[in-house]
Amino acid sequence: MINPMNLLDVVALTHDLPGRNLYKGQVGTIVEVYAPEAFEVEFVDLQGKTYALETLTMSQIMKLHYQSLLQTA
Repeated sequence: MINPMNLLDVVALTHDLPGRNLYKGQVGTIVEVYAPEAFEVEFVDLQGKTYALETLTMSQIMKLHYQSLLQTA
């Protein structure tokens, strides 16, 4: 089972949000959890400058994983 999303999780957009100048695949960090399915996500460029700060729902983002989700016995 995949863990729920938490503060400071790294996420990626699953859909384009052209009105907000954000597009599928862009990576951000959860900086606030408002409800089980509502998050404030900060998008930062390679120089560390924030270029977007948006409230998004779980259906608009996916949690990124840097290790296997399979547990070994």
